[in-house]
Amino acid sequence: MDRGTGRRRLALFALFFLPGLGISSWVTRTPDIRDLLGASTAEMGLVLFGLSAGSMVGILSSGALVRRFGTRPIVTIGIVATALSTPIVGLGAAASQSALVAAGLALFGLGMGGGEVAMNIEGADVERVIQRPVLPTMHGFFSLGTVVGAVIGMILTAVAFPASWHLLVIGLISVPVALMSVRHLPRGLGLASPAEHGSVGGRPVWRDPRLLLIGVIVLAMALAEGSANDWLPLLMVDGHGFGAALGSAVYVVFSAAMTIGRFTGDRFLDRFGRFPVLGASALIGGAGILLVVAVDNQIVAGAAVLLWGLGAALGFPVALSAAGDSGENTAARVSLVATVGYVAFLVGPPGLGFLGDHYGLRNAMIPVLTLLALAAVTASILGRMKGEVPSAAAVDRRA
Repeated sequence: MDRGTGRRRLALFALFFLPGLGISSWVTRTPDIRDLLGASTAEMGLVLFGLSAGSMVGILSSGALVRRFGTRPIVTIGIVATALSTPIVGLGAAASQSALVAAGLALFGLGMGGGEVAMNIEGADVERVIQRPVLPTMHGFFSLGTVVGAVIGMILTAVAFPASWHLLVIGLISVPVALMSVRHLPRGLGLASPAEHGSVGGRPVWRDPRLLLIGVIVLAMALAEGSANDWLPLLMVDGHGFGAALGSAVYVVFSAAMTIGRFTGDRFLDRFGRFPVLGASALIGGAGILLVVAVDNQIVAGAAVLLWGLGAALGFPVALSAAGDSGENTAARVSLVATVGYVAFLVGPPGLGFLGDHYGLRNAMIPVLTLLALAAVTASILGRMKGEVPSAAAVDRRA
């Protein structure tokens, strides 16, 4: 690996870390934010709708913006927006202004939805250059960011440190790191001529049945991850009777399991291949969610979160790698599947709040469980379609 590519990879590690730090910082404070706003579960769902609205704008515009301007400007705008969003959420909570909290979450969704699609295109290109899996590790840094943010949030919740000051400090730390990191991304990646926009040989990439099936897996796995990121502390508090600090601690366990899964996943990918790993991941994650939903026991629920995190860990990044290797026009393929994933990750979980208000947060996880079962079946089908797409590491080893 040349020095420029090495710096680019390290910059992407940092750029994936920061949104993880940001999202876990406000997620671990959601019980405090809910109390400051005096909001019900349904009202919190409405507040989180700001995240959905911003995410939809960012996600649906990201592909066209990358083709028009390249990945670097979109990553820059996205990562700065996510960094600035956490202080806005904190100020809104301190002022008991639900609209301001929703606006901060909308800015976070806008930045993450647009910026991370572009970052995944960057990651897929680095994989192509060095012929080794990189996306699982990059997403591992996102999970590492959630662990760090969750541990800080858990400690500050336990000592009753004000949520607004906590989120302000996270924003002040994140902005300079983001600006230093984007300097190492190349210019021009992702730019396309009008004839190349989202098509291969004149055929839109979304008409590729293999790519659509990969999208089904991403949809399920990203929703499994996103639902935990948005609701797990409250799920433990309201659904299993944990205190606020212990609810945050369970989220730390989930984030740690995600991080371990992503940093150690390469050995399983090399040995078993992408689609068997994706199928097993869906089953493991589904088993964890089933235990959380069905067993009314705090110890079982806390332990089951380990399975939930390990199962969700590899789904999103491995499916993106498979999408990038599924045919020509890698940027369009990764953009399409990443868009599906971020819709599920950022837009899907707020809708669970409305189900949770009527049926309880535990029962609101049943649709996630159903989709994971579908993902396991889909992974089995993909493994049998014209042979599996080999991982970059496997190709390099055979060479």
